[in-house]
Amino acid sequence: MVEAIDQVFVNLKHAVVGWAPPAWQAWVSAGLTVAALMGVFMSLFALVVLLERKGLGRIQNRPGPNRVGPWGLLQPMADFIKMLTKEDVVPAGADRVVHFLAPVAMVAPVLLAYAVLPVGRNMAAVDLDAGVLYFFAVGACIELSVFMAGWAGRNKFALLGAMRAIAQMISYELPLMLAAVPAVMLAGTLSLGGIVEAQAVPAGGWLARWHVLTPWGLAGLALFTIAALAEANRSPFDLPEGESEIVAGHLVEYSGFKYALFFIGEYLGMFAVSGLGITLFLGGWRSPASFLDWVPSYLWFFAKLGGFVALFIWLRGTLPRVRGDQLMALAWKLLVPMALLNIAVAAGWHYSAGWSFAGAWLARWGLGLGILGLGYGALARGLYESQGFGPRVYRFAD
Repeated sequence: MVEAIDQVFVNLKHAVVGWAPPAWQAWVSAGLTVAALMGVFMSLFALVVLLERKGLGRIQNRPGPNRVGPWGLLQPMADFIKMLTKEDVVPAGADRVVHFLAPVAMVAPVLLAYAVLPVGRNMAAVDLDAGVLYFFAVGACIELSVFMAGWAGRNKFALLGAMRAIAQMISYELPLMLAAVPAVMLAGTLSLGGIVEAQAVPAGGWLARWHVLTPWGLAGLALFTIAALAEANRSPFDLPEGESEIVAGHLVEYSGFKYALFFIGEYLGMFAVSGLGITLFLGGWRSPASFLDWVPSYLWFFAKLGGFVALFIWLRGTLPRVRGDQLMALAWKLLVPMALLNIAVAAGWHYSAGWSFAGAWLARWGLGLGILGLGYGALARGLYESQGFGPRVYRFAD
């Protein structure tokens, strides 16, 4: 019964594909997979936007959407209709082809990234042997869409915003990838499915071997989450669309459904990079313990994804936007060195697995956390001093 519930969508797909003529079965299978991924994550996008607006309203002591439908539940539909029907204004001097292709180039790579994410047992569209490399490769195409958007409008504000966005995204891609290296090293594979399998409950045990339950995994998840926030242009790293500074950045010449595509692409990208973090450090679709395996695997994945989204909403409602120099310094002076140090700690964790004396597990944890703590202390102090931070001085009018 448990297995049937867990595999209900897989079995349903196989049944539908089985009805198709043999020559069409591969195409029908691919079409069903694409339709399922788009349907689920687009619905999740609409739900998360509503919950985010409601949550931010509660954090900021205001109602949030409450006019369209009961309790404002139809607000996403109203927003969709508004974006779909608004006038598409294209500047007279714009490159119309590039202006049109930029939002498409934003959404397409994100949808391609979902192909390798295992959202449940036997529920990955494609299990590539180099799935991690594929994910980062298609994700790197987003920078191209941002540059296209800034260039196409023939607007200096848009171009400056695009340059700043590209600098941020390229800078934070490096710590994002370096944070993923220890998980790949310890799993011994670039396949996302293989990384999930490496975090399964060991034979005769009851607790899953999630990477986050190690010092390098805990540090890697923290580094990955910070870099993912910046990569997704989320607060406090939302400088690319800093409307109070550069008039919406690279999106200043976009309106209507083209603007909505950028909006959708950013949220879908946030879901995708969160799904990658879940797969690398939180066991993917696996439960934390063997006695919880009765819960369907896809529910575990989306519950963890919900936790990431809740964290992102919470941070957006509480943290102020950082300055541009602080943003770049954080990436190059703290996150990159810490990610490199974490790789060394992961190697030490692996080679110390043979320790058999009493208290070996505590010694490994203490050594890993000690090295990471010393490294963080030294790097954070250097960053603090280089940015010229100091005690606040309050001056009052006479």
